[in-house]
Amino acid sequence: MTQPSGLKRVVLASMAGTVVEWYEFFLYATAATLVFSKIFFPDTGNVLDGIIKAFLTYAVGFVARPIGGVVFGHFGDKYGRKKLLQFAIILVGVTTFLMGCLPTFGQVGYLAPILLVVLRFFQGFAVGGEWGGAVLLVAEHSPDKQRGFWASWPQAAVPMGNILATLVLLILSGTLSQEAFLSWGWRIGFWLSVVIVAVGYYIRSRITDAPIFQEARKELEQNQKAGYGVFQVFRLYPRGVFTAMGLRVGENILYYMVVTFSITYLSSQLKMVTSTILILLLGAHVLHFIVVPIVGRFTDRIGRRPLYALGAGLMIVWGFICFPLFNTKNDWIILLTVCLGLMVHALMYAGQPAIMAEMFPTRMRYSGVSLGYQVTSIVAGSLAPVIATWLLSIYGNWVPISIYMAIAAVITLIAVYFLRETKGSSLHALDEADRQRLRGTA
Repeated sequence: MTQPSGLKRVVLASMAGTVVEWYEFFLYATAATLVFSKIFFPDTGNVLDGIIKAFLTYAVGFVARPIGGVVFGHFGDKYGRKKLLQFAIILVGVTTFLMGCLPTFGQVGYLAPILLVVLRFFQGFAVGGEWGGAVLLVAEHSPDKQRGFWASWPQAAVPMGNILATLVLLILSGTLSQEAFLSWGWRIGFWLSVVIVAVGYYIRSRITDAPIFQEARKELEQNQKAGYGVFQVFRLYPRGVFTAMGLRVGENILYYMVVTFSITYLSSQLKMVTSTILILLLGAHVLHFIVVPIVGRFTDRIGRRPLYALGAGLMIVWGFICFPLFNTKNDWIILLTVCLGLMVHALMYAGQPAIMAEMFPTRMRYSGVSLGYQVTSIVAGSLAPVIATWLLSIYGNWVPISIYMAIAAVITLIAVYFLRETKGSSLHALDEADRQRLRGTA
């Protein structure tokens, strides 16, 4: 356990890098709807066609995330969380900057979306390795009875990154003409990543890995039979991996429906002004940032499972009320609707770092957490905006989309049923149980 002052420094370092990487990831998500659908693909006369294609390039980042999770998890369990996190922040910064330099479809034709896909892949690869290391850096430093609270702060950094991305695009789109914004203004947001990356890298260079990891690393060096990595996790802890995947389905789909598809629905179906949509989302992201650590605190008091189950259950309800409320075209009602969606999301999202850290022993925790968290993104968050836009274009109404969200929530409820309650559990005790298991199979 780390002293409070040292723990706060670790939390700040974890959050700093996470804000950077998710600023860049969500900058892409927002730009996919507002910019990329217009400048990187041919005009077919149907606005939804360009959006679907842009979302498919967006999905590439999610396909790359589990690959990044596997690679970063493997080497992170061997060499440490800090080193891999420093590499991740540089990689995502370079790829995001280069995105701002890309030529458009009108300039180089289909080479433009090809280059966009390549850079998006490497960006997703880096983000895939980022999450596991960032949350474990905090979780492994935290006291057992407060792990839910402290480990939720890196989660709160995600809406903070989204706040920055939304602010940058809001300022640019509000101060520039539509032509200037589409021509060159959007690039500034991607170029700004260089400054933010430098700050995040500096802060991360001033912390160390947790003592529990350093102990596990010494044991691995002394006992070659104690393996690590993806194959070991699947062989010894399959329940943890598959439960983590199931927990992610509803949460991941809900988030990207709220923060990404809502932009599409409000702009293409309700013809709302871009700046108005961004302002509403900005307010919702601020609330999300505040709520996440509050829920994290309650996971230490009430437990991980009850709050997660509540979030999944409320997701079903939100899916059927959000679109009628959106259709009122009342800014305040739309803001309330988006805020409710993110509050429901926080019930599931805040406890994830503690839940997943408490599933796996230290020697393979980075691999297990990254795998369980990132693989689901391929079929959940990556495709959610694509599927929702496709359903909207086929059926012309929101009911099939709400049914889609309800199915995802039910899958997560099933995963919660199989989840063991780990509130207040000891990571040292988990490692000792793992040692006993190793001796029994030796």
